[in-house]
Amino acid sequence: MILYLMIGIFLLLFVTAALAPLESLGWWAGWSREESEKGPSELAEVSVSDSTAVEPEMYVIYLSGIGAISGDSFPDEEYPFLHGLEARLPNASVITDVYPYSVTNNGLTGQRMLAGLWERIEKMRFKNPNSLLAMFVNLRNALQMFVSADRRYGPIYNLGIANEIYRVLVRQGYRPENKRPIVLIGWSGGGQIAIGAAGYLAALPSPLYVISLGGMLSDDPGLEKLTHLWHLYGVADPLQALGGLLYAGRWPLMPNSPWNSAMANGRIDIICLGFYSHNGKGNYFDMETKLPNDARNRTHGEKTLDTILHILTDQGLLKSKVWTPALATAASPSPVAPDLPSPTPAEGAVAVGGIGDPSI
Repeated sequence: MILYLMIGIFLLLFVTAALAPLESLGWWAGWSREESEKGPSELAEVSVSDSTAVEPEMYVIYLSGIGAISGDSFPDEEYPFLHGLEARLPNASVITDVYPYSVTNNGLTGQRMLAGLWERIEKMRFKNPNSLLAMFVNLRNALQMFVSADRRYGPIYNLGIANEIYRVLVRQGYRPENKRPIVLIGWSGGGQIAIGAAGYLAALPSPLYVISLGGMLSDDPGLEKLTHLWHLYGVADPLQALGGLLYAGRWPLMPNSPWNSAMANGRIDIICLGFYSHNGKGNYFDMETKLPNDARNRTHGEKTLDTILHILTDQGLLKSKVWTPALATAASPSPVAPDLPSPTPAEGAVAVGGIGDPSI
């Protein structure tokens, strides 16, 4: 019986992996029922409405991890982080409704053939986030992440995601002629999809930045076109380290790959946050567990937010250094942000901070 079960699971995984590229290929072939719109490659010629509304300082697009089930349904741990991000960036437009695991921004509970099944799984996940069926969401989305990194299907997939990001930007009032900075924050699988989409979003006149939170990154060609990438990781996070093992373009023996070329040009900074895990206690969004030896007595999630704010400030993307609490319910918020020194770069333009590092 156990043998048959294992064979069944293997066959299910095989079929799921084989079908993973079909959604993006169907979109490219025009099978999608959604009306096609102009893509990023045509943005320079698009005439955006001449609204008199004041544009935000920048646009921050959050791409969730493989646990997301739609553009408005994330794992619970991510919501306090997003609220903190909005509070710390009052003059930016923080966009969270892009579902990075669908080229049409169609969540698993949207207009899909198996939407009813995914809705049941979502309800079960709310009751027990660690249930076996809930892991099917992670599996399905992880396969889409691998499609994004694939040199055969990835260009189509990443074009679809970039197209959806552009649609959302326009809806939020983005006007290309003003050249407001665009920052993609990709968590876990969203980090890979962010650098994939960057290859097409770079056609916009705006500077384009990517911040990866524990992302499993490949040597995607999009790295050659984005302005800068910051990869934030934890030493107790083995999943983000898989990118450096699985993708040969990140190996030192491939000096001309997009990853190594960007590293050599100083367009990638790798920042160690300390003893962070990918999931569970002490992860990037943990707003309860205090950091050991942290001079400001912050939680893991608060330091993640501080680091992002520091990056944006150091890059000159924030015109005013406005500090607000990471969370409105924080016990003892600091009213004023201290001036934060730049992360110390190591050899190869790699910024590293250890446990309790006061630099961030």
